[in-house]
Amino acid sequence: MSTTTSATSVPGPDPAVPGVSLQELAAMRRALELAGRGPRGANPQVGCVVLAPDGRTLGEGWHQGAGTPHAEVAALADARERGADVRGATAVVTLEPCDHTGRTGPCSVALLSAGVARVVVGVSDPNPVAAGGADRLRAAGVDVVTGVLANEGAAALGPWLPAVRRGRPFVTLKIATTLDGRVAAVDGTSRWITSEVARRHAHALRAQVGAVVVGTGTALVDDPSLTARRGDGSMVDEQPLRVVVGTRDVPPGTRLRGPGGELVQVRTHDPARVLAALQEREVRHVLVEGGPTLAAAFLAAGLVDEVHAYVAPVLLGAGAGAIGDLGITTISDALRLVPTEVLPLGADVLVVATPEHPPRGTAEPIARTSTEKES
Repeated sequence: MSTTTSATSVPGPDPAVPGVSLQELAAMRRALELAGRGPRGANPQVGCVVLAPDGRTLGEGWHQGAGTPHAEVAALADARERGADVRGATAVVTLEPCDHTGRTGPCSVALLSAGVARVVVGVSDPNPVAAGGADRLRAAGVDVVTGVLANEGAAALGPWLPAVRRGRPFVTLKIATTLDGRVAAVDGTSRWITSEVARRHAHALRAQVGAVVVGTGTALVDDPSLTARRGDGSMVDEQPLRVVVGTRDVPPGTRLRGPGGELVQVRTHDPARVLAALQEREVRHVLVEGGPTLAAAFLAAGLVDEVHAYVAPVLLGAGAGAIGDLGITTISDALRLVPTEVLPLGADVLVVATPEHPPRGTAEPIARTSTEKES
């Protein structure tokens, strides 16, 4: 936790965001920074800053993982440890305070019990199980403002937000290809198409997801470990689930049965059933790594939210392609993507793109502006 910030006067309202002070905007940006300290997973990354009526910071907190105090409770506890009186204070929080009892109690009740007079929220909670905190607080007479820096808040929540809105894990399709779109040579060899720099980046991506998914063909032919590793080759502490899709068994002695995340076999070829099985495990972000048949199945089902394409300046001229048959016979039916990032990685390039048309299960976008309050 950081030290208390002093202020000689209360900043006036920001003309760009009516009804929200400059100090509250600064606190929201600080709360977003704090949120990033928490782990990604089934629970959202949330940060909170508690401000005194004169704008001083009384306490800070963030959610440190399942079963630990939520950001609001952590910030209130930090304020108490500093000897601060939080009655009449403002809580600035990146996600709407929860209103349900799970491993911990409702944050809305904790804020009311502490005597907080105002709550500034970044993003409204789309989870019907946890939502309702803003309504409870308003009903008790607390001044609540929502949608403050909502775009930044949504970005900070990452895949968790669309996953909860859609009721299924967010899906990233990862491919690593030659310049002419091949993932293996004619003889089946594929290691290594991309450079070590690109492979390190791909391992960092694995470390951010809840599950890495491959088909049985890839599992049997390539014998991957599907672990997330650091630059020195050691495994990160939290490993993603290793998911194999298909009806064939993963034989004993394969690397998938070695050290790493739990091995999960989903005996189906239906991408929707795969995601349903992972949704039951509270997986929010899925990385589909191969092979071409599985990639095509997810794309054809409209269940890919984002594509990460690592492209190496290598030519093969023949060999397996990155994507299997999509049933497309004419260029006008091509599945088109919108690039969102192009990142050089050593000799290679990463292209991040999203489908031009929203995938299935898309929910309503964030529509409320920072000046609107829920009625």
